[in-house]
Amino acid sequence: MDVYPFARLAEAKRQVAATGVQLIDFGLGEPREQTPGFIRAALADAIEPMSRYPSSDGLPELRAAIARWCARRFGAELDPDRELIPTLGSKEGIFHLAEVVADPQVGRDLVAVPSPGYPVPARGAVFAGLRVLELPLSEESGWLPALEAVPDDAWDRLAVFWVNYPNNPTGATAPLAFYDVLAARARRHDFVLASDEAYSELFFGPEPPASALQLPTLENVVVFNTLSKRSSMPGYRSGFVAGDPRLVAALKRYRPNVGVAPLEMVQRASVAAWDDEHHVEAVRARYAAKRELMLPALARAGLRVAGGDASFFLWCAVPGGDDEAWAARALKQGIVVAPGSFFGRHGAGFVRVALVPTPQECERAARIVARL
Repeated sequence: MDVYPFARLAEAKRQVAATGVQLIDFGLGEPREQTPGFIRAALADAIEPMSRYPSSDGLPELRAAIARWCARRFGAELDPDRELIPTLGSKEGIFHLAEVVADPQVGRDLVAVPSPGYPVPARGAVFAGLRVLELPLSEESGWLPALEAVPDDAWDRLAVFWVNYPNNPTGATAPLAFYDVLAARARRHDFVLASDEAYSELFFGPEPPASALQLPTLENVVVFNTLSKRSSMPGYRSGFVAGDPRLVAALKRYRPNVGVAPLEMVQRASVAAWDDEHHVEAVRARYAAKRELMLPALARAGLRVAGGDASFFLWCAVPGGDDEAWAARALKQGIVVAPGSFFGRHGAGFVRVALVPTPQECERAARIVARL
């Protein structure tokens, strides 16, 4: 397997920094906001003199808190004992899903992923020994996958069909009708519709994004979410997977073998995070301010925002269409962005700008970018 694209970016940053250039990093989508104080306090209060192995099913208190949040946010009434599991962030659950649900012996050897898209679902499929079907996303389609692009003979070979909205890297959202159509296909052909919704709480339009959890039935559906973006907790590694009780039961059988339960003190801090919305509103406001700061500068540099109005990413078409060359030129000036080709061949011609630097760094970056 080739080198993880962001490992290549890290090496390029190291080389430029060694020349004395001060970098402002919009490349890696890692939140750098301070974790709210009440969450840090909950973590500290949960530290015990004697540490125990965490349960792979997660604390009942955390499962109940996640279920309460899903009910408030999406109107989804989940059974915390049968329909959800806390995860070590969402990345590990996303990576492992193909290994849990695929069955090449009966022909379930294919995983569909969006392109451009978050690289982990495809890499998880490859590590599980499966084939990957890249489905192109385009600006013309609103960055939704074209279901007609799936070959007729592929539907019955699918183990997992991955979607990710709000989308990384494009920031696009999907209507509930889209999930409804795709979930019906999943039930008809007996594959898993897996929805990565890590950015569901970062939106700047009038309406919050829809979730697959709002479907009338979760049969053949699983949804992943995380506190990393919503609550500025990337280092805590705390998320969840929820959906079809059969799939959750399969994950419960699998997970004790790979040791991926969040630390108990992190789980207790996560209860506090899921039960509070005020800090999420503040997080959203900070990203909105940085977004408004960077948009005019990117326009002056000749970039056109081609994506949606959710997530903390700006998906920009580059002049001339050579995303790697534009990113390399920006890097020499101290501005780190991710080339669109990092997210699959259909991402070529774009760059992803992650609004994670501080407001002060964004102000300085805006002045530099406007001159590019």
